[in-house]
Amino acid sequence: MRTIEAGAITKAISRLFKQANYELGEDVLAALKKAKQDEESPLGREVIDTILKNARIAAEEKIPLCQDCGSAVVFLELGQDVHIVGGELYAAVNEGVRQAYNQGYLRKSMVTHPFSARTNTGDNTPAVIHTDIVSGDKLKIAVMPKGGGAENMAKLGMLLPASGRKGVVDFVVNAVSEAWSNPCPPVIIGVGIGGTAEKAMILAKHALLRRVGEPSPDKENADLEKEILKEVNNLGIGPMGYGGRITALAVHVESFPAHITALPVAVNLQCHSARHREIVL
Repeated sequence: MRTIEAGAITKAISRLFKQANYELGEDVLAALKKAKQDEESPLGREVIDTILKNARIAAEEKIPLCQDCGSAVVFLELGQDVHIVGGELYAAVNEGVRQAYNQGYLRKSMVTHPFSARTNTGDNTPAVIHTDIVSGDKLKIAVMPKGGGAENMAKLGMLLPASGRKGVVDFVVNAVSEAWSNPCPPVIIGVGIGGTAEKAMILAKHALLRRVGEPSPDKENADLEKEILKEVNNLGIGPMGYGGRITALAVHVESFPAHITALPVAVNLQCHSARHREIVL
């Protein structure tokens, strides 16, 4: 049994959310630079150039990449041989979010009673936390500040099994087409296939944590990623919806077995400000 102090978790969460909001990962920057080279539209190239300039300024001045600093989404992989001491796990995560958004001057966007009063919580808590219990004595933390513009374009389809591969491709491409400029393209497309409705949605969001453009280790999923990306980039939406070749930087697919009567497909779009960070304690 290995112990981890709750205070260490809070400190890590705070640091990760500030870093994620200030600095794009090297994989995202590389994908954007390649997109600028591949984009055929002069206006599209200008848009991507502005995105890259914005990223440079944010990193240099330690200011948010976007005014929407997102919902605080946290993925935890908790080793079964870990014991948290000095506090409760989720309380430690939320305290880290609270500190990050207050100390880092990040916009607080969470509201209580979303169907009525919509009162701002004042510190961007509670976080949306997904926890997996895994083997070992480590705690892996991945944070994702998820902007509302992209999140609002999420789609879930409970397809008939007969829809097959083509049905999946059409559903994802149509979701991007309907979203158009709302998720701030060029986007990263997370796709979850299988399981149940909620499992597919979590798979789609988790897929966004993968390094941009890194293919799925499953060949069938990887082939599907290529096909969807090609079709999406033939839509003509382009950077920020101004037209062009590069509507998406990548498609990331995760799949899971499903019931014999079902073919759940979920789409979660990530804007060009693809912010996430992770650490292992």
